[in-house]
Order: sequence, then structure tokens, then C-alpha cells
Amino acid sequence: MKIFLDTADVSMIGPVYDTGLLDGITTNPTLMLKSGREPHEVIANVVHAFPNLGSISAEVVAETAEEMLAQAVQYHDISNRVTIKVPCTVEGLKACLALNKQGVTTNVTLVFSTAQAILAAKAGATYVSPFVGRWLDNSVDGISLIKGIREVYNRGYTTNVLAASIRDVHTVELCAKHGADVVTIPPTVFWAMYKNILTEKGLELFQKDWNSANSLP
Repeated sequence: MKIFLDTADVSMIGPVYDTGLLDGITTNPTLMLKSGREPHEVIANVVHAFPNLGSISAEVVAETAEEMLAQAVQYHDISNRVTIKVPCTVEGLKACLALNKQGVTTNVTLVFSTAQAILAAKAGATYVSPFVGRWLDNSVDGISLIKGIREVYNRGYTTNVLAASIRDVHTVELCAKHGADVVTIPPTVFWAMYKNILTEKGLELFQKDWNSANSLP
């Protein structure tokens, strides 16, 4: 399973990128606003700062497919590693279909049902982003959405399931277990994946024994 980081903060991407375990980045207008910088500038900075990332998602925001496509050109001119995020709407999927025909990678976002995921796959989406966390926030089983999409896609669709809106490590584990091809997570969740109390206690014991062994006469 691939791991993407869900942030537009370049300073937070750097340490994760340096681990060698990061595959891509997803952004959205909210994350762009938090960065305090112009969206195209952020995407260009990420592209040039992190050359080994395979996918960097940039979201288009417009009412018509034509307007979305015009925005997409500006992003894709930065690099062919930029994946264009479109909403799962009539106009968004029209744009997705057109971008697919041009060979541009796409990410259909704000997906909350298997039916929407089917339409996204038929439109040629490279990734589909079911929002697991937002369902869980509303006491709905977001993991069942991953299961349902995976079951349908296993019957012949090539679109990747990109589990989004993830709040904790346990949800990452469940998404991986039930068929997500990718998870996109905040930096805090990435670092939390390393942690386990038994690992920490084991290291403490090994360090103590190492020190003792090296102090023997």
C-alpha cells in the first residue's frame, strides 16, 4: 500500500520524505489556505523540492468542466507528476473523462458511496478518494465504504482506492486490511505509525543491557 501525505506545508513534508517511505502528496483548498501561499506556488515548490514523489494532487475548484480543465492545464504545466483532483459531480466527472483521454492522472475526491466510486472509475479516474474519517465523524462505518469499493473494483476496474480523511493509525491499518491501494494521512499520523509502547520498552531494555555489557571488566 502506498502512503501519501495530506498537507500543503513543505516544512512538514521534508522530514517524512527523508524517511524514503513517502509515495505522494495530496492537497486541497483548505490545506492551501492554511499554508498561507498561492496554490500554484505551493504545488510548484513541492514538485521541485521532492523529485521522487510519484503523485502530487492539486485540486481544481470551478462550476463547469471547461473551467476545471482550464485550471488543470495551469497545474499540469508545472509537471506531469501533478495529479488533478476533481469533485465527484457531473461536471467533475466530465472533466475527469477529458483529462483521462489526455493521459493526465486524476483523483476524484469527496466520494461517500460505492455508487459514486463506480462513476469515477467509468470516467477513468486514476484514484478515487473515499472520505473515511468524515463518515466516522458522523457515526457511519467508513471502513465499510472501502470494503464495498474494493469488492466492486476487483471485478475489473483499475482505479486505485485512495483512502482519505484519516484521523489515526488504527484507521490506516483497517484501510490497508480491507483493500485500500493508498492512504493519505496527516504528518502526525505518519509519525504515530512508528510508535508502540512495547517497542519503546524493548529498546530501553536493550540499551540498558548494551551499556551493562560494555562496562564489564
